[in-house]
Formats: sequence, structure tokens, C-alpha cells
Amino acid sequence: MDKKKNPQVEKLLQKGVNIPCPGSVVIGEEVDTERISASGLTIWPGCKIFGASTLILPHAQMGYEAPVTVENCHIGPNVRLKGGFFRQAVFLEKASAASGAHVREGTILEEEASIAHTVGLKQTILFPFVTLGSLINFCDCLMAGGSDRKNHSEVGSSYIHFNYTPNQDKATASLMGDVPRGVMLNQPPVFLGGQGGLVGPCRLEFGTVIAAGSVYRKDELRAKRLLIGSAGRGGSLPFSSGIYQSIKRILMNNFIYIANLTALMQWYIQVRSLFISEEFPLSLLEGLKEKLSMGIEERIRRLKALAEKMPDSASAYEAASGEGASASLLAQKREFYEKWPELEAYFRQARQKKGDPETADPFLEIMEKKIREKGKNYIPLIQSLRPEDAEQGSRWLQGLVDEIAGDAFAILPSLGKYNY
Repeated sequence: MDKKKNPQVEKLLQKGVNIPCPGSVVIGEEVDTERISASGLTIWPGCKIFGASTLILPHAQMGYEAPVTVENCHIGPNVRLKGGFFRQAVFLEKASAASGAHVREGTILEEEASIAHTVGLKQTILFPFVTLGSLINFCDCLMAGGSDRKNHSEVGSSYIHFNYTPNQDKATASLMGDVPRGVMLNQPPVFLGGQGGLVGPCRLEFGTVIAAGSVYRKDELRAKRLLIGSAGRGGSLPFSSGIYQSIKRILMNNFIYIANLTALMQWYIQVRSLFISEEFPLSLLEGLKEKLSMGIEERIRRLKALAEKMPDSASAYEAASGEGASASLLAQKREFYEKWPELEAYFRQARQKKGDPETADPFLEIMEKKIREKGKNYIPLIQSLRPEDAEQGSRWLQGLVDEIAGDAFAILPSLGKYNY
């Protein structure tokens, strides 16, 4: 096949990229080939690479099991994308995805996170070492937990995170573990057994195990619990879309999720930025921040869509419940709708919050000292933190989470007091 038909492929070949069958590879004319490393990179037959912001760092492998399509992704060193479609996502060092992957915008796989074959992700964040099995749909969630390659959070095959409700909304993001403790790589892993599901929005504490075959619908904030989902009651019941029998838990979990994403952004800005090097260039950090910003915007957008449903929801609830309608539930719905512009403005402003400097600065000083002593190898350095040092960092980030979620709660007095 005539490789000259695609001048972008020719540029990569001249740089030394290994392309065994160049005539089968498509590189979009908008792609900046200077952002594609030649060192150890192999692009196997049938691959397509698009997007002006696409970044591919040394020793990545593209399409070994099946053709890969990449669009505006940031791909770190030693990443393996073995087959599938990848758009507006970030993959840090040694992350991997097997064939059949469908990974879309706002997704971040941190160091050594991996997904097996035929996994769908969108607006998904997997912390280091988190592992997903095969035949999984795991959109709109963040999963942390574990400490290394042998001790990691895992999702069993044929698992679903249910992120779309009968009320036709997606204010359903779920938090497995959390950011303030999860970034320290010292927490018990979360395990979600295969052929099961989690109905968002949920929060699960570190150490939670959900038995295989279970569909779980509740929060579990106690540590190290085994959860066994019960079968739903059989029968035929009246159903009216849009009523929302409870709104407080939905809002609480969404506020806490947004606050955790904001804390993660500060971790990227204030901590990850200390590790800029050839292996972790500024361009890769910018990709992390860009995709995380997409995640925050997505959660705000989904909450806005939910708020806009509240007037009709209140009317439908009153019509269905008659004199038995809860005055407090009606007040929550109406206040959420009326105060949404204030809430939206707050969440956007809160993205600039950095946390209390009295807790942040001592931790950042610890990190800077560690880097001077040990260098900029991120994972080993975090793993080497003394428990009291990791606790200092977690206090900083948890304070930021509590501040943001608490302030959001205060905008809606009908919800009562914020209680993480």
C-alpha cells in the first residue's frame, strides 16, 4: 500500500515510530505529530488517530489486539490501548485497555489502572491500580482504594453502574472511596462482585465488598462491610415518572461528588504539578486538568437538568399524594429549583478554592522535601509517605470537600444541616 497517501503517517515514520503496516493507518491532518513520541511507540494496523490535542508519550502501544481509534486523548508512557475507541480521555503511565473498549470524554485512568475487554467508560475516574474485568459498563463514577498492583480495588466482569433513571436524568454519579484518602494509596480496596450492579448516585466506604450477583441501591459509609443485595419484590405497581419521592440524598451525593472532583483538581494543580518531568510533562498534566474540568461541568449540567424538573415534579407529587404530600419534600423541590442559579454560580466559583493553607502548606512542604530526597517518581513517593504525613494531606483535601459541600447545603436550608 502507498504510505505517501497519508503525509502524517510519513512524518511519524521519518521520526522513527514503528508502524508495521503504514498504509492501513490514518492520522488526521489536524494531529500535531510533534506531540507523538517516536521512542518505543508502535501503531499496529488499522489504527486511526485524530484531534489537535492528542498526546502520545514514549513506549505506548496502540492496537495490538484490534484496531484503535484515538481522538483528543492524552496517553502517558508505557500505556497499552489494545483495541477499541478512545475519545477525550487521559491514560497515565502503564494504564491499559483491552480490545472492545469504548472510552469517552471525561475519563481518567491513573497509573496502572486497567480495564479488560469490552468495557464502556464515560466521565469515569479510576485511581492507580484499579482494575475492571470484562463486559462492564461503568460510566459516571470515581473509584479509589488499594495501595499497589497486588492490593487494588476491582470490579468483577459483567458489572453495571446504573446511571440513568426511570425519571430520565443522570444526576447519578457514584463515589467508591473518596479523593482525600484515596490519593494517598493507603486505603483498603473496594470490591464489586461480578454480574452485579450499583444504582447511582451511591457512596461506598473503603473496604466495601459487594457480593457477586448483587444489585445494590444504598449508600454504605461504614468500613469493611460485605453487602449482599436482595432480589426486588415481584409484582406490578403503579408508576408515575418524575415524582421523586426523595431529593435530599440525591443532592447530598451530587454535592459531595462535585466537591471531591474539586479536591482532585487541587491535588493535580498543587501536588501533581510538583512531579513535572520527561515522564510526566506539563502537557500531560494539562490533559488531566482539562478532562477533570469536563467531569465537573458534566455534574453541574446534570444537576441543572434535575433542577429544571422540580416544578413539574412537585405538581405530580402533590397530585399523586393528595393530603399525604410531605411539606418538607415539596419545600426541598421548590427551593432547589428557585436557588439553582445561586447553586450553579457557587459550584463554578468553588473550583478556584484551594483549601485551608494552614493544613495545605505543611503537607506541600512535606512533598517538596520528599521530592528533593527521592526524585519525581510519583507512585513510590506517595507510597513512602508516613501515615501522619498522609493524614495531613487528607485533612487538607477533606476540609476542602466539607467546605464546598457544606456551603452548597447552606444555600438550600430546607435540606437541613450538612453531614458528610
